[in-house]
Amino acid sequence: MGLTGNNVLVLAVGSAVLLFVGTVWLWPRLSRRSWRAVGGRVGLLLATQLVLFAAVGLAANQAFGFYASWADLFGQEDEQGVVVDHTANGGSGGPLQVTDIRRVKEAGSARPQSGGQIQKVSIVGRTTHIATSAFVYLPPEYFQPQYRARTFPAAVVLTGYPGTAQALVDKLHYPSTALDLAKDGRMQPMILVMMRPTVAPPRDTECVDIPDGPQTESFFAKDLPDAVLAHYRVGKKPGSWGVIGDSTGGYCALKLAMHHPEVYAAGAGLSPYYNAPSDPTTGDLFQGDKGLRDRANLFWYLKHMPAPDTSLLVSSSKIGEANYKDTLKFIDRVKATDRTRVSSIILESGGHNFNTWRREIPATLQWISGRLSDR
Repeated sequence: MGLTGNNVLVLAVGSAVLLFVGTVWLWPRLSRRSWRAVGGRVGLLLATQLVLFAAVGLAANQAFGFYASWADLFGQEDEQGVVVDHTANGGSGGPLQVTDIRRVKEAGSARPQSGGQIQKVSIVGRTTHIATSAFVYLPPEYFQPQYRARTFPAAVVLTGYPGTAQALVDKLHYPSTALDLAKDGRMQPMILVMMRPTVAPPRDTECVDIPDGPQTESFFAKDLPDAVLAHYRVGKKPGSWGVIGDSTGGYCALKLAMHHPEVYAAGAGLSPYYNAPSDPTTGDLFQGDKGLRDRANLFWYLKHMPAPDTSLLVSSSKIGEANYKDTLKFIDRVKATDRTRVSSIILESGGHNFNTWRREIPATLQWISGRLSDR
């Protein structure tokens, strides 16, 4: 029985009910003070609690799509994401301060010339005055003498909400994956700027310029690139920048690439959604402004605004992801435009979780690397 099927949920609920009835029925018989009676009472209580927690967990998993299968739950899914290109011809003392330096743990070398380096930085937007932190991965080539005059492409990498930037390093392994892919010649050396889209915690701003509130979209479109350019050797042309994200970060990545193609030449959304939600974590993002609300809806934007000259990548799973139908619809909408290019990663099975995204990240990094210039 599949993890997300109704049969396994019905079985768990039925077992919990039977154990509860059995406990009530047998409790008088186990009321004696013998070790056997005490052990029986403890066993019944533990069994009932475990099955009850399992039933609640299965129900929550069905509602939110955390895991798509038993293999996904236990981290045994190993199918790698494959990019399918849907374009006609296929695809080919300032605002930033370093606060900590560490090596890439999986690199096998403490020398940045061999394994690259991860720098923790604090960033303050010059125009938005938003202050946040990030982790910047610098590839080994950044420190090698023969590349001292070279600039590098950069990709902003965003978590979901609430998310932590540390998880991009330790759980999703972006630096070590980029290092291995570049060593194998499957992507060019790139700078990764890893951070949360939540720049005004605890509020979920959905990368929106909120009237009389945080100007989050402007921060990512203007202040962040300016701060990174002022500190690192990053290509200055629009084709040098890309953006990747998962879940909320995936929505942000697509929106930033669509709204600001002059900044981001490519945007990749892993398990994204396509419109900003309105809930207790977001509050009123648009203050009643219908124009702003419409602009944040990526389907509306594709239909009513000029097609942006950018490349997009979206991912989903046939089983386990709630965004599957919307993702297919989004792909069709983009294909109908005359300038925007779209590719996809569609897994047979995969939930809304780190294990799924780890399977998609190598292909995503290769895809975005092939669309960015180092100049």
